[in-house]
Amino acid sequence: MSDLNTILFALNTLLFISIMVGLFVSWLREKLHDRDVRRRLKNLEGEMMTEETMTRVHSPALDALIGKKLPCLGNQGWIMLVDYLGDDSAIVQAARTSYGKGTKTVSEDEGLIRYLMRKRHTTPFEMCSLKLLVYVPMDAWRQWIRHRTAKINEYSTRYSLAIDEAAITNYKSWRLQSKRNKQGSSLPEGALSFPEAFDPEKASDYHRDAIGAGMTASEYLSVREHEFLKLAREIYEERIEFGIAREQARKDLPLSTFTLAYWKIDLHNLLHFLGLRRDAHAQKEIRDYAMVIGDQLVKPWVPYTWQAYLDYRENALYLTALDVMILQTVGYPSEAIVQARKLGWLELTKKGKLKRNRERTECEAKLERLNLPVPWRNDGEEA
Repeated sequence: MSDLNTILFALNTLLFISIMVGLFVSWLREKLHDRDVRRRLKNLEGEMMTEETMTRVHSPALDALIGKKLPCLGNQGWIMLVDYLGDDSAIVQAARTSYGKGTKTVSEDEGLIRYLMRKRHTTPFEMCSLKLLVYVPMDAWRQWIRHRTAKINEYSTRYSLAIDEAAITNYKSWRLQSKRNKQGSSLPEGALSFPEAFDPEKASDYHRDAIGAGMTASEYLSVREHEFLKLAREIYEERIEFGIAREQARKDLPLSTFTLAYWKIDLHNLLHFLGLRRDAHAQKEIRDYAMVIGDQLVKPWVPYTWQAYLDYRENALYLTALDVMILQTVGYPSEAIVQARKLGWLELTKKGKLKRNRERTECEAKLERLNLPVPWRNDGEEA
């Protein structure tokens, strides 16, 4: 019995010792880990606190543009750069915080930025920002402020008199509503014509005489626009003279009235804004502003990022899984047609024509851009 107790005592002693050794090893490992973390943080802090990395970034190209109006809308509107933060180097610096010392040469900096853009990393691009003052018609501004990722402060027509200027449409610039896209428009092919329901006899003597003398439909619309804008402003100012509150007097001002706003946004969200508003399907007026922002501000500010954006976003081609399916069979037209039918892309109307299908239309556009034949077309005819 005494031998058994001795054995049990020895086993308990060994168990206790092993537990204590385990706890000591865990404690030692934690201490070593903490020391390693402190060492790494100290090294990183040393890198980040050097005089070179803490110097404010300056872009000579943007410094020269601060306070200058960049014309938009045929010199009617404008954009002014107020301030900026960071440049391509700030993006690389932020990425290196994640990767450690990382890249060091200019070529590696450009490669890193292209990698970040290609793999859709976002945080490093948020380290840069622009602050703009924009002078823009309210109809375009309505679309602009749908991008809720910016900081905005707009001129108030509740506290101040409305700006006495509105966007004017050149008589050659009236666009027709797209028959296929509710949001689309295009310039008319040839001269714009008066609608059948239009009766010049019901027009004023001035308009009737002008139409009789050869006034075109486009010129007529521009004349009427001028008259409407003049009347709207007269009514607004008349209400002000009567002492009507500005918040109520403004209610009938046209959407073409200009507004003024500060707009501050980081680079990541700015590129998203430009990706949507520089697209060919965006409304022309806001696209004019987006083109100026991209070409005259972002390009000289962050040239590596801008080129990567053009290569991987704006000028790139996005393929859906359905597009890939068609592309894999594009060399075999009959098989591609079978796949398109399975997708419901080739359904016919009662007249035997293809029904409208947006996905099919978009796929056709991608095939055409790649100089590939559309399998269900035969010499311009639909299959």
